[in-house]
Amino acid sequence: MRLKIGMGTLVAIFGCVALLVGQSSPQVVAIRAGRLFDGKSDHLVTDQVIIIKGDRIEQVGPATSVKIPSGAQVIDFSHATVGPGLIDGHTHVFETGDIPRDLLTTSPQYRMLEALVAGQADLKAGFTTIRDLRSMGAMYGDADLRNAINRGLVQGPRMQVASRGINSTGSYGLKGYSPTLSLPRYSIDVDSPWEARKAVRELLFNGADLIKVDDTDYFYFTPDGHFWTMPTLAKEEIIAIVDETHRRGAKVACHAFGGEGLQNCVDAGVDTLEHGMDMDDATIKKMVDKGIYTTATLYHYLLDEHRDLEKTDGKYSLYRTACESYGRKVKAGVKIAFGTGVGPFPHGTQVKEFASMVKCGQTPAQAFRSATSVAAEMMGWQDRVGSIEPGKFADLIAVSGDPIADITELERVKFVMKGGQIVRNDLK
Repeated sequence: MRLKIGMGTLVAIFGCVALLVGQSSPQVVAIRAGRLFDGKSDHLVTDQVIIIKGDRIEQVGPATSVKIPSGAQVIDFSHATVGPGLIDGHTHVFETGDIPRDLLTTSPQYRMLEALVAGQADLKAGFTTIRDLRSMGAMYGDADLRNAINRGLVQGPRMQVASRGINSTGSYGLKGYSPTLSLPRYSIDVDSPWEARKAVRELLFNGADLIKVDDTDYFYFTPDGHFWTMPTLAKEEIIAIVDETHRRGAKVACHAFGGEGLQNCVDAGVDTLEHGMDMDDATIKKMVDKGIYTTATLYHYLLDEHRDLEKTDGKYSLYRTACESYGRKVKAGVKIAFGTGVGPFPHGTQVKEFASMVKCGQTPAQAFRSATSVAAEMMGWQDRVGSIEPGKFADLIAVSGDPIADITELERVKFVMKGGQIVRNDLK
């Protein structure tokens, strides 16, 4: 006898199965931490347990008071240090080689694969979250990569993206190439406040999370050691960009080395100042008063110095100039978030930024916080990442030693977890 099942019965059966699957209990993981840095403190606490349910932290506290649930997967890092996943607040995943050459010789699809590999290298180094500040001629490909990661199509860090950015005609980008070549521009070029507002609208409409604006271009040291850099946009254009962006609930990151362009960004009230290697005390005070964050990208300049890219007779260098300003920013209380500008140098190696941050004035704990809770606050994501607290994403790293005693321990991350999923574990 053949059993007859109607369509209504099949729908009911599959509906029940789907309901049961949806109600299945998420995986529970317990991590024993011999030492723990929570992302907000100046010190480590010992003998801690972190309970993770699904992609979130459910509980954290001393091993004597946190009970490990029956059946939980236990990861024993009793002889290691556990901390929040790191955040790099200034990356370029689409910058992995010679950009002008790549635009001429490779397809957008190939560059997308390169960007994915770059993001994965950052993730494996411990950076579970990044803020990517220009798509380097890839148009809105960074938004597509972010979406693919968020939807689980590919593995990668959490991303905020700026896409094309905003600039003025005749500055920053692909110089020295024939105007007859049809190459994607690094940025949207604007030449009036109204064009600037239109660019903001276009960028946010096409998926940018924030606006990146370039307000200085080339630079040099004069023979007497004065640092000079060319401003790009007019002050009225910067004011329009900041106003339009804030009206739409987004933030503005300003690329500025020093001089008039930097002053214009600070006066206009940008949310973050990128680089800012040449700053006087009055400008630093303005940043403190306005609550403007900064990323310094010190390691990038150190590499430039080693490559003999110093200006004039070698007496002056970007790294020494930036390091001196950095120390004054630290003393004044500027909110410093970890940011490296990685891309011109290999992705995954930006952990070396920590050593320069400490050398130039921060304590190891301050530097660690810069890459965790401070960077999360800069991005407006302090409710989800940047510290080890119940309710936040289970984004974690682990190292063998004590990064508060030796910040270079963060160059040797051996365990990475993002959203409760283990990315790498070399502490087995």
